[in-house]
Amino acid sequence: MSGLVPLLATLPLLGAAVALIFGRRRRVQVGVSIITLTLVLAVAAVLLYDVHSTGIPLAVSVGGWPVPFGIVLYVDRLSALLVVVSSIVLLAVLLFSVGQGAADGDDETPVSIFHPSYLILAAGIFTAFIAGDLFNLYVGFEILLVASYVLITLGSTENRIRTGVVYIVVSLVSSILFLSAIAAIYGALGTVNMAQLSQRMTELPQDVQLVLHLMLLLAFSIKAAVFPLSFWLPDSYPTAPAPVTAVFAGLLTKVGVYAMIRTETQIFRDNDVNFLLLVVALATMIVGVLGAVAQAELKRILSFTLVSHIGYMVFGLAVATPAALGATIYYMVHHIVVQTTLFLAVGLVERRAGSTSILKVKGLMKAAPVIAVLYFLPAINLGGLPPFSGFIGKFALFEAAAQVGTPIMYVLIIGGIVTSLLTLYALMRAWNLSFWREDDDQLDDPGVPERISYLDGAPAAATQTERRVIPRIMTAATTGMVGVTLALTVFAGPLYDLCASIGDALQDPISLSELEGER
Repeated sequence: MSGLVPLLATLPLLGAAVALIFGRRRRVQVGVSIITLTLVLAVAAVLLYDVHSTGIPLAVSVGGWPVPFGIVLYVDRLSALLVVVSSIVLLAVLLFSVGQGAADGDDETPVSIFHPSYLILAAGIFTAFIAGDLFNLYVGFEILLVASYVLITLGSTENRIRTGVVYIVVSLVSSILFLSAIAAIYGALGTVNMAQLSQRMTELPQDVQLVLHLMLLLAFSIKAAVFPLSFWLPDSYPTAPAPVTAVFAGLLTKVGVYAMIRTETQIFRDNDVNFLLLVVALATMIVGVLGAVAQAELKRILSFTLVSHIGYMVFGLAVATPAALGATIYYMVHHIVVQTTLFLAVGLVERRAGSTSILKVKGLMKAAPVIAVLYFLPAINLGGLPPFSGFIGKFALFEAAAQVGTPIMYVLIIGGIVTSLLTLYALMRAWNLSFWREDDDQLDDPGVPERISYLDGAPAAATQTERRVIPRIMTAATTGMVGVTLALTVFAGPLYDLCASIGDALQDPISLSELEGER
Protein backbone atom coordinates (compact mmCIF):
# COMPACT_ATOMS: atom_id res chain seq x y z
CA MET A 1 0.00 0.00 0.00
CA SER A 2 2.91 2.37 0.59
CA GLY A 3 3.28 2.75 -3.18
CA LEU A 4 -0.05 4.57 -3.29
CA VAL A 5 1.02 7.29 -0.85
CA PRO A 6 2.93 9.54 -3.33
CA LEU A 7 -0.11 9.51 -5.65
CA LEU A 8 -1.96 11.78 -3.21
CA ALA A 9 0.46 14.60 -4.08
CA THR A 10 1.47 13.72 -7.63
CA LEU A 11 -1.97 13.07 -9.16
CA PRO A 12 -3.24 16.67 -8.65
CA LEU A 13 0.05 18.10 -9.96
CA LEU A 14 -0.12 15.93 -13.07
CA GLY A 15 -3.79 16.88 -13.49
CA ALA A 16 -2.88 20.57 -13.22
CA ALA A 17 -0.23 20.15 -15.93
CA VAL A 18 -2.68 18.44 -18.28
CA ALA A 19 -5.36 21.05 -17.57
CA LEU A 20 -2.88 23.81 -18.34
CA ILE A 21 -1.94 22.18 -21.66
CA PHE A 22 -5.62 22.10 -22.66
CA GLY A 23 -6.24 25.66 -21.50
CA ARG A 24 -8.48 26.50 -24.46
CA ARG A 25 -10.66 23.40 -24.18
CA ARG A 26 -13.13 23.82 -21.34
CA ARG A 27 -14.62 20.33 -21.41
CA VAL A 28 -11.22 18.64 -21.34
CA GLN A 29 -10.14 20.71 -18.35
CA VAL A 30 -13.34 19.90 -16.50
CA GLY A 31 -12.99 16.20 -17.24
CA VAL A 32 -9.34 16.14 -16.14
CA SER A 33 -10.16 17.93 -12.87
CA ILE A 34 -13.07 15.65 -12.00
CA ILE A 35 -11.15 12.47 -12.84
CA THR A 36 -8.09 13.61 -10.89
CA LEU A 37 -9.98 14.39 -7.70
CA THR A 38 -12.03 11.20 -8.01
CA LEU A 39 -8.84 9.14 -8.27
CA VAL A 40 -7.36 10.90 -5.24
CA LEU A 41 -10.55 10.18 -3.29
CA ALA A 42 -10.36 6.50 -4.23
CA VAL A 43 -6.67 6.22 -3.28
CA ALA A 44 -7.23 8.04 0.01
CA ALA A 45 -10.19 5.80 0.87
CA VAL A 46 -8.07 2.69 0.25
CA LEU A 47 -5.25 4.06 2.41
CA LEU A 48 -7.68 4.99 5.19
CA TYR A 49 -9.09 1.49 5.22
CA ASP A 50 -5.59 0.00 5.29
CA VAL A 51 -4.13 2.11 8.11
CA HIS A 52 -7.32 1.86 10.16
CA SER A 53 -7.63 -1.91 9.84
CA THR A 54 -3.95 -2.61 10.56
CA GLY A 55 -3.38 0.23 13.02
CA ILE A 56 0.04 0.82 11.42
CA PRO A 57 0.78 4.07 9.57
CA LEU A 58 2.57 4.16 6.24
CA ALA A 59 5.83 6.06 5.64
CA VAL A 60 7.56 6.49 2.29
CA SER A 61 11.03 7.96 1.79
CA VAL A 62 10.71 9.62 -1.61
CA GLY A 63 13.55 8.77 -4.00
CA GLY A 64 15.10 6.37 -1.54
CA TRP A 65 16.98 9.13 0.28
CA PRO A 66 17.68 8.30 3.93
CA VAL A 67 16.24 10.35 6.78
CA PRO A 68 16.87 13.22 7.49
CA PHE A 69 18.04 14.11 3.96
CA GLY A 70 15.05 12.84 1.99
CA ILE A 71 11.38 13.73 1.93
CA VAL A 72 9.18 11.45 4.02
CA LEU A 73 5.49 11.09 3.23
CA TYR A 74 3.47 9.85 6.20
CA VAL A 75 -0.09 8.53 6.19
CA ASP A 76 -1.88 7.55 9.39
CA ARG A 77 -5.57 7.56 10.28
CA LEU A 78 -5.62 11.33 10.76
CA SER A 79 -3.97 12.31 7.49
CA ALA A 80 -5.90 9.69 5.49
CA LEU A 81 -9.24 10.82 6.96
CA LEU A 82 -8.54 14.47 6.21
CA VAL A 83 -7.49 13.69 2.63
CA VAL A 84 -10.74 11.72 2.11
CA VAL A 85 -12.87 14.56 3.50
CA SER A 86 -10.90 17.20 1.59
CA SER A 87 -11.28 15.24 -1.67
CA ILE A 88 -15.05 15.09 -1.21
CA VAL A 89 -15.25 18.82 -0.53
CA LEU A 90 -12.94 19.73 -3.42
CA LEU A 91 -14.92 17.54 -5.81
CA ALA A 92 -18.28 19.04 -4.76
CA VAL A 93 -17.01 22.60 -5.04
CA LEU A 94 -15.50 21.79 -8.42
CA LEU A 95 -18.89 20.63 -9.69
CA PHE A 96 -20.45 23.81 -8.30
CA SER A 97 -17.86 25.89 -10.15
CA VAL A 98 -18.45 23.96 -13.38
CA GLY A 99 -22.12 24.97 -13.25
CA GLN A 100 -21.20 28.57 -12.50
CA GLY A 101 -18.67 28.65 -15.33
CA ALA A 102 -21.15 27.17 -17.79
CA ALA A 103 -23.71 29.84 -16.90
CA ASP A 104 -21.43 32.87 -16.60
CA GLY A 105 -18.52 32.10 -18.90
CA ASP A 106 -15.21 33.44 -17.65
CA ASP A 107 -16.59 36.39 -15.68
CA GLU A 108 -16.15 34.84 -12.22
CA THR A 109 -13.90 31.82 -12.66
CA PRO A 110 -11.81 31.96 -15.86
CA VAL A 111 -11.61 28.28 -16.74
CA SER A 112 -8.15 28.30 -18.33
CA ILE A 113 -6.72 29.66 -15.06
CA PHE A 114 -9.15 28.20 -12.56
CA HIS A 115 -8.72 24.46 -13.12
CA PRO A 116 -4.89 24.30 -13.02
CA SER A 117 -4.84 26.60 -9.99
CA TYR A 118 -7.55 24.57 -8.28
CA LEU A 119 -5.67 21.29 -8.74
CA ILE A 120 -2.43 22.88 -7.53
CA LEU A 121 -4.34 24.08 -4.46
CA ALA A 122 -5.52 20.51 -3.91
CA ALA A 123 -1.95 19.22 -4.30
CA GLY A 124 -0.76 21.66 -1.64
CA ILE A 125 -3.50 20.63 0.78
CA PHE A 126 -2.82 16.92 0.32
CA THR A 127 0.95 17.42 0.59
CA ALA A 128 0.54 19.28 3.87
CA PHE A 129 -1.65 16.49 5.29
CA ILE A 130 0.83 13.71 4.42
CA ALA A 131 4.07 15.57 5.18
CA GLY A 132 6.37 13.64 7.49
CA ASP A 133 8.78 16.50 8.06
CA LEU A 134 8.46 20.21 8.75
CA PHE A 135 10.08 21.34 5.52
CA ASN A 136 7.71 19.29 3.37
CA LEU A 137 4.86 20.70 5.44
CA TYR A 138 6.18 24.14 4.56
CA VAL A 139 6.32 23.15 0.87
CA GLY A 140 2.69 22.00 1.06
CA PHE A 141 1.69 25.34 2.58
CA GLU A 142 3.52 27.27 -0.12
CA ILE A 143 1.99 25.24 -2.94
CA LEU A 144 -1.54 25.89 -1.70
CA LEU A 145 -0.77 29.54 -0.96
CA VAL A 146 0.61 30.21 -4.45
CA ALA A 147 -2.56 28.72 -5.94
CA SER A 148 -4.75 30.62 -3.49
CA TYR A 149 -3.13 33.93 -4.53
CA VAL A 150 -4.44 33.29 -8.04
CA LEU A 151 -7.86 32.02 -7.01
CA ILE A 152 -8.65 34.80 -4.53
CA THR A 153 -8.11 37.49 -7.19
CA LEU A 154 -10.02 35.83 -10.03
CA GLY A 155 -12.01 38.42 -11.94
CA SER A 156 -9.51 41.17 -11.05
CA THR A 157 -12.10 43.47 -9.46
CA GLU A 158 -10.88 46.30 -7.27
CA ASN A 159 -12.11 44.68 -4.04
CA ARG A 160 -10.52 41.32 -4.89
CA ILE A 161 -7.17 42.86 -5.74
CA ARG A 162 -7.17 44.94 -2.54
CA THR A 163 -8.14 42.08 -0.22
CA GLY A 164 -5.87 39.74 -2.17
CA VAL A 165 -2.89 41.98 -1.40
CA VAL A 166 -3.70 41.85 2.32
CA TYR A 167 -4.05 38.07 2.12
CA ILE A 168 -0.72 37.74 0.33
CA VAL A 169 1.15 39.98 2.77
CA VAL A 170 -0.23 38.14 5.80
CA SER A 171 0.54 34.76 4.23
CA LEU A 172 4.10 35.81 3.42
CA VAL A 173 4.68 36.95 7.00
CA SER A 174 3.42 33.60 8.25
CA SER A 175 5.60 31.73 5.76
CA ILE A 176 8.73 33.68 6.69
CA LEU A 177 8.10 32.96 10.37
CA PHE A 178 7.51 29.27 9.63
CA LEU A 179 10.69 29.00 7.54
CA SER A 180 12.71 30.79 10.21
CA ALA A 181 11.45 28.33 12.82
CA ILE A 182 12.40 25.40 10.56
CA ALA A 183 15.91 26.81 10.12
CA ALA A 184 16.31 27.28 13.86
CA ILE A 185 15.08 23.75 14.61
CA TYR A 186 17.40 22.24 12.01
CA GLY A 187 20.32 24.25 13.36
CA ALA A 188 19.62 23.06 16.89
CA LEU A 189 18.77 19.39 16.26
CA GLY A 190 20.07 18.54 12.78
CA THR A 191 16.74 17.29 11.44
CA VAL A 192 13.25 18.46 10.56
CA ASN A 193 11.71 14.96 10.44
CA MET A 194 8.82 14.95 12.90
CA ALA A 195 9.47 11.43 14.19
CA GLN A 196 13.10 12.31 14.92
CA LEU A 197 12.17 15.67 16.41
CA SER A 198 9.82 13.98 18.86
CA GLN A 199 12.82 12.07 20.21
CA ARG A 200 15.45 14.83 20.05
CA MET A 201 13.48 17.88 21.22
CA THR A 202 13.99 16.93 24.88
CA GLU A 203 17.74 17.40 24.38
CA LEU A 204 17.22 21.16 24.25
CA PRO A 205 16.73 23.40 27.32
CA GLN A 206 13.11 24.20 28.12
CA ASP A 207 13.49 27.91 27.28
CA VAL A 208 14.91 27.09 23.84
CA GLN A 209 12.09 24.62 23.26
CA LEU A 210 9.59 27.30 24.26
CA VAL A 211 10.98 29.82 21.76
CA LEU A 212 10.88 27.29 18.90
CA HIS A 213 7.44 26.16 20.04
CA LEU A 214 6.00 29.67 20.03
CA MET A 215 7.51 30.48 16.63
CA LEU A 216 5.77 27.52 15.01
CA LEU A 217 2.57 28.14 16.94
CA LEU A 218 2.50 31.77 15.83
CA ALA A 219 3.02 30.82 12.17
CA PHE A 220 0.27 28.20 12.27
CA SER A 221 -2.09 30.48 14.20
CA ILE A 222 -1.92 33.04 11.39
CA LYS A 223 -2.77 30.36 8.84
CA ALA A 224 -5.57 28.96 11.03
CA ALA A 225 -7.01 32.46 11.72
CA VAL A 226 -6.71 32.22 15.49
CA PHE A 227 -7.53 35.45 17.35
CA PRO A 228 -5.93 38.03 17.37
CA LEU A 229 -4.26 36.89 14.13
CA SER A 230 -7.59 36.41 12.33
CA PHE A 231 -8.07 40.05 11.29
CA TRP A 232 -7.33 39.29 7.65
CA LEU A 233 -9.95 36.57 7.07
CA PRO A 234 -13.38 38.31 7.25
CA ASP A 235 -12.35 40.83 4.59
CA SER A 236 -10.44 38.42 2.33
CA TYR A 237 -12.78 35.46 1.88
CA PRO A 238 -16.13 37.16 1.08
CA THR A 239 -14.76 39.01 -1.96
CA ALA A 240 -13.65 35.87 -3.84
CA PRO A 241 -15.94 33.93 -6.24
CA ALA A 242 -18.41 31.65 -4.46
CA PRO A 243 -16.61 28.35 -5.18
CA VAL A 244 -13.26 29.80 -4.09
CA THR A 245 -14.74 31.20 -0.88
CA ALA A 246 -16.34 27.84 -0.10
CA VAL A 247 -13.17 25.80 -0.48
CA PHE A 248 -11.04 28.39 1.32
CA ALA A 249 -13.44 28.51 4.27
CA GLY A 250 -13.73 24.76 4.49
CA LEU A 251 -10.12 23.71 4.07
CA LEU A 252 -7.37 26.33 4.26
CA THR A 253 -7.72 27.24 7.92
CA LYS A 254 -7.98 23.52 8.80
CA VAL A 255 -4.54 22.93 7.30
CA GLY A 256 -3.23 25.37 9.90
CA VAL A 257 -5.16 23.57 12.65
CA TYR A 258 -3.78 20.23 11.41
CA ALA A 259 -0.23 21.59 11.63
CA MET A 260 -0.90 22.72 15.20
CA ILE A 261 -2.21 19.26 16.10
CA ARG A 262 0.84 17.53 14.64
CA THR A 263 3.42 19.75 16.31
CA GLU A 264 1.66 19.94 19.68
CA THR A 265 1.12 16.19 20.01
CA GLN A 266 4.30 14.91 18.39
CA ILE A 267 7.13 17.44 18.67
CA PHE A 268 6.39 19.48 21.79
CA ARG A 269 4.73 16.92 24.05
CA ASP A 270 7.02 17.87 26.97
CA ASN A 271 6.81 21.63 26.44
CA ASP A 272 3.12 22.48 26.52
CA VAL A 273 1.57 25.91 26.36
CA ASN A 274 -1.92 24.60 27.03
CA PHE A 275 -3.02 27.42 29.32
CA LEU A 276 -2.10 29.98 26.66
CA LEU A 277 -4.01 27.96 24.08
CA LEU A 278 -7.06 27.85 26.33
CA VAL A 279 -7.07 31.62 26.71
CA VAL A 280 -6.61 32.09 22.97
CA ALA A 281 -9.37 29.55 22.24
CA LEU A 282 -11.84 31.41 24.44
CA ALA A 283 -10.97 34.76 22.85
CA THR A 284 -11.26 33.27 19.35
CA MET A 285 -14.71 31.82 20.07
CA ILE A 286 -16.18 34.93 21.68
CA VAL A 287 -14.66 37.64 19.49
CA GLY A 288 -15.43 35.70 16.32
CA VAL A 289 -19.08 35.11 17.12
CA LEU A 290 -19.60 38.70 18.30
CA GLY A 291 -18.25 39.80 14.94
CA ALA A 292 -20.78 37.51 13.24
CA VAL A 293 -23.67 39.04 15.21
CA ALA A 294 -22.63 42.52 14.06
CA GLN A 295 -22.69 41.67 10.32
CA ALA A 296 -25.43 42.24 7.78
CA GLU A 297 -23.92 40.28 4.89
CA LEU A 298 -24.16 36.50 4.73
CA LYS A 299 -20.60 35.83 3.60
CA ARG A 300 -19.20 38.03 6.35
CA ILE A 301 -21.43 36.36 8.93
CA LEU A 302 -20.09 32.97 7.87
CA SER A 303 -16.51 34.26 7.80
CA PHE A 304 -16.77 35.40 11.41
CA THR A 305 -18.40 32.15 12.48
CA LEU A 306 -15.51 30.38 10.77
CA VAL A 307 -13.10 32.26 13.03
CA SER A 308 -15.14 31.55 16.15
CA HIS A 309 -15.37 27.82 15.48
CA ILE A 310 -11.61 27.54 15.03
CA GLY A 311 -11.67 28.31 18.75
CA TYR A 312 -13.40 24.99 19.46
CA MET A 313 -10.57 23.11 17.75
CA VAL A 314 -7.89 25.04 19.64
CA PHE A 315 -9.89 24.35 22.82
CA GLY A 316 -9.82 20.61 22.21
CA LEU A 317 -6.13 20.69 21.37
CA ALA A 318 -5.38 22.54 24.62
CA VAL A 319 -7.34 20.05 26.74
CA ALA A 320 -4.83 17.54 25.35
CA THR A 321 -6.47 14.30 26.51
CA PRO A 322 -7.15 11.44 24.08
CA ALA A 323 -10.91 12.04 24.39
CA ALA A 324 -10.50 15.76 23.68
CA LEU A 325 -8.26 15.12 20.68
CA GLY A 326 -10.75 12.63 19.27
CA ALA A 327 -13.57 15.15 19.72
CA THR A 328 -11.43 17.82 18.05
CA ILE A 329 -10.82 15.63 15.00
CA TYR A 330 -14.53 14.85 14.73
CA TYR A 331 -15.43 18.52 15.03
CA MET A 332 -12.78 19.40 12.47
CA VAL A 333 -14.31 16.99 9.94
CA HIS A 334 -17.78 18.33 10.76
CA HIS A 335 -16.69 21.93 10.30
CA ILE A 336 -14.92 21.33 6.99
CA VAL A 337 -18.10 19.87 5.52
CA VAL A 338 -20.70 22.15 7.10
CA GLN A 339 -18.85 25.42 6.57
CA THR A 340 -18.24 24.60 2.90
CA THR A 341 -21.90 23.67 2.45
CA LEU A 342 -23.10 26.93 3.96
CA PHE A 343 -20.91 28.99 1.65
CA LEU A 344 -22.22 27.05 -1.35
CA ALA A 345 -25.80 27.69 -0.19
CA VAL A 346 -25.04 31.40 0.17
CA GLY A 347 -23.64 31.31 -3.36
CA LEU A 348 -27.06 30.10 -4.52
CA VAL A 349 -28.75 32.86 -2.52
CA GLU A 350 -26.55 35.47 -4.19
CA ARG A 351 -27.45 34.23 -7.67
CA ARG A 352 -31.18 33.98 -6.91
CA ALA A 353 -31.59 37.27 -5.05
CA GLY A 354 -28.78 39.36 -6.51
CA SER A 355 -27.46 40.11 -3.03
CA THR A 356 -26.21 38.50 0.17
CA SER A 357 -27.23 41.37 2.43
CA ILE A 358 -29.83 40.24 4.96
CA LEU A 359 -31.26 43.79 4.83
CA LYS A 360 -32.07 43.47 1.14
CA VAL A 361 -32.78 39.76 0.55
CA LYS A 362 -36.30 38.62 1.46
CA GLY A 363 -39.08 36.29 0.46
CA LEU A 364 -36.81 33.39 -0.53
CA MET A 365 -38.90 30.80 1.31
CA LYS A 366 -41.61 31.15 -1.33
CA ALA A 367 -39.37 32.12 -4.23
CA ALA A 368 -36.72 29.43 -3.72
CA PRO A 369 -37.80 26.77 -1.17
CA VAL A 370 -35.00 24.39 -2.20
CA ILE A 371 -32.35 26.99 -1.39
CA ALA A 372 -34.14 27.65 1.89
CA VAL A 373 -33.72 24.00 2.91
CA LEU A 374 -30.12 23.88 1.67
CA TYR A 375 -29.27 26.84 3.92
CA PHE A 376 -31.36 25.84 6.93
CA LEU A 377 -30.02 22.32 7.52
CA PRO A 378 -26.28 23.15 7.70
CA ALA A 379 -27.09 26.37 9.58
CA ILE A 380 -28.76 24.59 12.50
CA ASN A 381 -26.01 21.97 12.33
CA LEU A 382 -23.31 24.63 12.72
CA GLY A 383 -25.35 26.17 15.53
CA GLY A 384 -25.11 22.87 17.42
CA LEU A 385 -28.74 21.79 17.62
CA PRO A 386 -29.22 18.10 18.49
CA PRO A 387 -29.05 15.53 17.06
CA PHE A 388 -26.74 16.90 14.36
CA SER A 389 -22.98 16.42 14.15
CA GLY A 390 -22.31 19.92 15.47
CA PHE A 391 -24.02 19.04 18.72
CA ILE A 392 -22.23 15.67 18.91
CA GLY A 393 -18.79 17.25 18.42
CA LYS A 394 -19.37 20.06 20.90
CA PHE A 395 -20.87 17.76 23.52
CA ALA A 396 -17.92 15.37 23.24
CA LEU A 397 -15.52 18.28 23.55
CA PHE A 398 -17.29 19.70 26.60
CA GLU A 399 -17.44 16.26 28.20
CA ALA A 400 -13.68 15.79 27.73
CA ALA A 401 -13.02 19.20 29.28
CA ALA A 402 -15.34 18.45 32.20
CA GLN A 403 -13.39 15.26 32.91
CA VAL A 404 -10.30 17.40 33.49
CA GLY A 405 -12.39 19.46 35.89
CA THR A 406 -10.22 22.55 36.40
CA PRO A 407 -11.89 25.98 36.75
CA ILE A 408 -10.63 27.23 33.41
CA MET A 409 -12.14 24.20 31.69
CA TYR A 410 -15.57 25.16 32.99
CA VAL A 411 -14.99 28.73 31.84
CA LEU A 412 -14.22 27.40 28.35
CA ILE A 413 -17.29 25.16 28.43
CA ILE A 414 -19.50 28.15 29.26
CA GLY A 415 -17.76 30.18 26.54
CA GLY A 416 -18.36 27.37 24.06
CA ILE A 417 -22.05 27.18 24.93
CA VAL A 418 -22.45 30.97 24.59
CA THR A 419 -20.64 30.86 21.25
CA SER A 420 -22.92 28.10 20.02
CA LEU A 421 -26.06 30.02 21.02
CA LEU A 422 -24.84 33.24 19.39
CA THR A 423 -23.91 31.31 16.24
CA LEU A 424 -27.43 29.94 16.10
CA TYR A 425 -28.82 33.44 16.70
CA ALA A 426 -26.75 35.02 13.90
CA LEU A 427 -27.60 32.30 11.37
CA MET A 428 -31.29 32.13 12.28
CA ARG A 429 -31.63 35.92 12.21
CA ALA A 430 -30.27 35.76 8.66
CA TRP A 431 -32.76 32.96 7.93
CA ASN A 432 -35.66 34.97 9.34
CA LEU A 433 -34.86 38.12 7.38
CA SER A 434 -33.81 36.53 4.10
CA PHE A 435 -36.24 33.63 3.85
CA TRP A 436 -39.25 34.19 6.12
CA ARG A 437 -39.67 37.93 5.61
CA GLU A 438 -42.26 38.56 2.90
CA ASP A 439 -41.52 40.61 -0.21
CA ASP A 440 -43.94 43.33 0.86
CA ASP A 441 -42.48 43.67 4.39
CA GLN A 442 -40.73 47.01 4.84
CA LEU A 443 -37.78 47.75 7.11
CA ASP A 444 -39.81 50.49 8.79
CA ASP A 445 -42.58 48.12 9.87
CA PRO A 446 -43.30 48.08 13.63
CA GLY A 447 -40.79 45.99 15.50
CA VAL A 448 -38.36 45.51 12.61
CA PRO A 449 -36.09 48.55 13.24
CA GLU A 450 -35.41 47.39 16.81
CA ARG A 451 -34.07 44.11 15.47
CA ILE A 452 -31.90 45.22 12.57
CA SER A 453 -31.41 49.00 12.45
CA TYR A 454 -28.01 48.68 14.12
CA LEU A 455 -26.84 46.72 11.08
CA ASP A 456 -27.36 49.60 8.63
CA GLY A 457 -23.71 50.64 8.89
CA ALA A 458 -22.32 47.11 8.67
CA PRO A 459 -19.93 46.36 5.77
CA ALA A 460 -21.64 45.39 2.51
CA ALA A 461 -25.08 45.95 4.09
CA ALA A 462 -26.42 47.57 0.93
CA THR A 463 -24.52 45.58 -1.69
CA GLN A 464 -26.59 44.64 -4.73
CA THR A 465 -25.44 42.57 -7.69
CA GLU A 466 -27.04 41.10 -10.78
CA ARG A 467 -29.51 38.24 -10.42
CA ARG A 468 -28.40 35.19 -12.36
CA VAL A 469 -29.79 31.82 -13.37
CA ILE A 470 -28.87 28.86 -11.18
CA PRO A 471 -27.74 25.80 -13.20
CA ARG A 472 -28.95 22.47 -11.89
CA ILE A 473 -25.44 21.21 -11.27
CA MET A 474 -24.85 24.01 -8.74
CA THR A 475 -27.97 23.02 -6.83
CA ALA A 476 -27.05 19.34 -7.13
CA ALA A 477 -23.53 19.92 -5.77
CA THR A 478 -24.91 21.86 -2.79
CA THR A 479 -27.56 19.21 -2.20
CA GLY A 480 -24.87 16.54 -2.24
CA MET A 481 -22.88 18.44 0.39
CA VAL A 482 -25.99 18.79 2.54
CA GLY A 483 -26.33 15.02 2.24
CA VAL A 484 -22.75 14.64 3.47
CA THR A 485 -23.51 16.86 6.48
CA LEU A 486 -26.45 14.61 7.33
CA ALA A 487 -24.25 11.53 6.86
CA LEU A 488 -21.94 12.88 9.57
CA THR A 489 -24.90 12.53 11.92
CA VAL A 490 -26.28 9.24 10.61
CA PHE A 491 -22.87 7.59 10.73
CA ALA A 492 -21.65 9.47 13.77
CA GLY A 493 -20.96 6.23 15.67
CA PRO A 494 -18.31 4.67 13.41
CA LEU A 495 -16.89 8.06 12.47
CA TYR A 496 -16.50 9.05 16.11
CA ASP A 497 -14.91 5.69 16.92
CA LEU A 498 -12.37 6.36 14.16
CA CYS A 499 -11.70 9.84 15.55
CA ALA A 500 -11.35 8.41 19.07
CA SER A 501 -8.73 5.95 17.82
CA ILE A 502 -6.91 8.89 16.21
CA GLY A 503 -6.95 10.71 19.55
CA ASP A 504 -5.45 7.69 21.29
CA ALA A 505 -2.76 7.33 18.59
CA LEU A 506 -1.79 11.00 18.80
CA GLN A 507 -0.93 10.51 22.47
CA ASP A 508 1.46 7.69 21.56
CA PRO A 509 2.86 8.33 18.07
CA ILE A 510 4.86 5.60 16.34
CA SER A 511 8.48 6.46 15.55
CA LEU A 512 9.90 6.28 12.05
CA SER A 513 12.19 3.39 12.98
CA GLU A 514 9.19 1.40 14.21
CA LEU A 515 7.39 2.09 10.94
CA GLU A 516 10.30 0.88 8.86
CA GLY A 517 10.52 -2.25 10.97
CA GLU A 518 6.83 -3.16 10.68
CA ARG A 519 6.12 -2.22 7.06
